[in-house]
Amino acid sequence: MNLVSAVIQLFANAMNKLFVRSKIVPEHPLDNLGIDANKPTVYITLLNSFADAAALQTTCKKLGLPDPQINQQIGEHQVPRYIPIHHRSPLIGSVKKESPALSISENIFNALKQSDVDDLQVIPVTILWGRNPGKEKPGLGTILSSSLTPSWLRKLFVVLLSGRDNLIRFSRPLQLSELTGKKQSSDLPHKLIRVARVHFKRQKLAALGPKLPSRDQLYQGLLASASVKAAIEEEAKSKNISIAEARQNAIKLVDEIAANYNESMIGVLERILTWLWTKLYNGIEVNNPERIQELTDKGHEIIYMPCHRSHMDYLLLTYVIYHQGYVPPHIAAGINLSFWPAGPIFRRCGAFFLRRSFKGNKLYSSVFREYLSQLFIKGYAVKFYTEGGRSRTGRLLPPKTGMLAMTMQSILRGIDRPISIVPVYIGYEHVMEVNTYLGELAGQKKKNESVLGVFKSLKKLKNYGKGNVNFGEPININQYLTQHQSDWRDSINASEKPHWLTPIVGNLADSVMVNINNAAAINAVTLMSCILLNTDKQAMTKTELVASMTSYLRLLELAPYSQDISLPENSAEQLLEHALKLDKFEAITQSPVDVIRIKDTQKVLLNYYRNNVLHLFAVPSLISAILISQKQISRDKLIQQVALIYPLFKQEWFMQPYCENYLNETIDALSGIGLITIENDAISANPNSKSLAQLNLLARFIQCTLIRYASVVKLILATEGLSRDQLEQQSQDFAQQLAQLFGIDTPEFFDKKVLSGFISTLKNNEMINDCEKGLISGNQTTIELSKTILKYLPPSIASALEG
Repeated sequence: MNLVSAVIQLFANAMNKLFVRSKIVPEHPLDNLGIDANKPTVYITLLNSFADAAALQTTCKKLGLPDPQINQQIGEHQVPRYIPIHHRSPLIGSVKKESPALSISENIFNALKQSDVDDLQVIPVTILWGRNPGKEKPGLGTILSSSLTPSWLRKLFVVLLSGRDNLIRFSRPLQLSELTGKKQSSDLPHKLIRVARVHFKRQKLAALGPKLPSRDQLYQGLLASASVKAAIEEEAKSKNISIAEARQNAIKLVDEIAANYNESMIGVLERILTWLWTKLYNGIEVNNPERIQELTDKGHEIIYMPCHRSHMDYLLLTYVIYHQGYVPPHIAAGINLSFWPAGPIFRRCGAFFLRRSFKGNKLYSSVFREYLSQLFIKGYAVKFYTEGGRSRTGRLLPPKTGMLAMTMQSILRGIDRPISIVPVYIGYEHVMEVNTYLGELAGQKKKNESVLGVFKSLKKLKNYGKGNVNFGEPININQYLTQHQSDWRDSINASEKPHWLTPIVGNLADSVMVNINNAAAINAVTLMSCILLNTDKQAMTKTELVASMTSYLRLLELAPYSQDISLPENSAEQLLEHALKLDKFEAITQSPVDVIRIKDTQKVLLNYYRNNVLHLFAVPSLISAILISQKQISRDKLIQQVALIYPLFKQEWFMQPYCENYLNETIDALSGIGLITIENDAISANPNSKSLAQLNLLARFIQCTLIRYASVVKLILATEGLSRDQLEQQSQDFAQQLAQLFGIDTPEFFDKKVLSGFISTLKNNEMINDCEKGLISGNQTTIELSKTILKYLPPSIASALEG
């Protein structure tokens, strides 16, 4: 038998070399998971398979990890390094019930008990051949590719068909040194196997997703729900048609809405996108992907909620998630994207489509809500954009809460798994649609997506620099509900929407947006846009620009806005060299210096990229503006003045709650990079000319924002009372006048939605009065705010606003 096993193992190794290409997740498991190659190590896997063992052996050799096929010495005993949980099925007969892992584990723990070794690490390794989740009703493809314990013959077909798509996921090691006491040691083998079985079940669901229903099963499941049945009856009654006709209408809506996920399409698209990213980008940087693994290890269902900059987001985030070894999520997409041929492709990649409004169509609303609930109940990961549409200004849009509300209602139906939201920041050094966005901000009508538009975009493919995908701090919805509504479980399966749901959904949506901005990414284009747009002629000498870039990067290192922000690893000189290749900036040699300037065609466009990260510089910029205007100030007085303005920043840019520690860190960081001086309790600008120039430049980062604030406040104080509509219109007209007068080329400066949001912020913070007649007027806080802001503006602008 040993000879037979040895021959089969040799055959498996040969097959592995010829037909297997393994993807290792995470890419650097030793660094990412804290695996120590020098520790006694045990690998635990799901199946006792020669193919699995050969693939793992090759991977461990590549990573410099101990060979799983060679026994290790623990004390006086030679014990295996490899623990498979399940036997493979024989060709004839049934699979052995007793797990091979039990006897192997008992030997290992007995050896540990009798030795001085106390730092054994057990590494769970998930090995998957292909990414096919299987079907609820098995077919030929499922028989060949999906089985928990396939026979050697069946495994041979699996390797031949899916060997080039082998996924090997290492999980964080289990350190068993603290579990080897006398009272616990007898149960450790059983405990290890139980924990491993649950772990592998979760990993398989996270990587492959649940089994897919047929179309008939999908129809039957949705139309059998009580809410859809009631809507069908009401449809028949209201339209005076038969139940059968109303039911057929519901089926048409299912076809309009539902995804048609196809693993093969994902595989084809993955290859196309790999080529596309290589052509488009110099690299895609992914930060904090381990947060997804932590959630899947705990059995959480995941909802991805990214910001929305571009149609490219759909592809980029799905691609990144797939390459991290997880099943692509089902994506909520606007019905405008269902055009041929993109719609069918998106649908097979997991997209489901929704209309912009559900009003007036109860059948549609019921079918969509039931479909969304079924996704969660079955365990699918879901992705949707809480902004509702793409940002035209580069800043986050106020969240639309419809999808999130429906998600919360699904939870209240009694889903038995924890559900977590993963906010995602997506950033680009070039957004393909940015020219279109500026046209729409200027009043042009939004064009519908079409096949022609797709081909036009493909013709323009070029180097777009780098992309960033940063996974933010997750929010456990179950814990969030418990924290803010302790009795929420009493509303499970309630027939009516709880009264507390709407405000909680609104607050949760805002928290998601805050966490997205907490994970912002600085890149060459965003940093240079922040700097050069605030110079008089959108130009600087190369030496001054590099010095400013270096200073501001160091500022963010010393006083990070959030621990989740990502900064480039390159030096300022390297970032500048990279940015010059992107056709947005140009270098002009003017002896004896080189001048870097924004190209004329890019001056307005670069506001978009600056707005992606402006919130990271809001507090440093405000502190700089205060010190420029007041020369010297105590730390307490400085903090007091920042605290007055901060609530306005917080709501406009979805910033984290006011934190005095962050203010103190920023003050100390500005001192650390030499822009300000601190003597005892007195803080002042550094009089050195170069430092003062950089401080003046930093103060300008938020200058347009402060001008906009001052202009709205001036209108409120200059009138006895305006209606909300009147104030919004007059604010927009006045902002347009100021933009022409002072050459302000920032499109959102006079954007009505931005101005309306600021008025709401003033109201929410009780900085204005809103009387019963709906007229807005100022109060003492409004007067104080006006005086404070005007002090931070250049004299010429302050004079124009005071006059």
